Amino acid sequence: MELGRLLSTAGVAALASENDDFAKHVLISLTRYVAHDWGDLCGDDWTTNEMAMESGEQRIFAAYKHPVHEDWRIWIITEWDRSVTTILFPDEY
Repeated sequence: MELGRLLSTAGVAALASENDDFAKHVLISLTRYVAHDWGDLCGDDWTTNEMAMESGEQRIFAAYKHPVHEDWRIWIITEWDRSVTTILFPDEY
């Protein structure tokens, strides 16, 4: 899967640098993302991502919850042209 340039928002970067458990959550989520595991999305969103993978003309979106820390929910979004993938908190969108 082509990710392009990998970025994170300031909020994600700050917490990852302060908290090893959160950094591990980000890494595990990104590993799942690269393997086409779109995380905590409904079936329609999974299908949309699969179609985007085939066409290469739509953005790809995934969401991952941490099993213990509800406020550690992250999104990973790859732009339609695969130039950039961003890891962010939903409230940073």
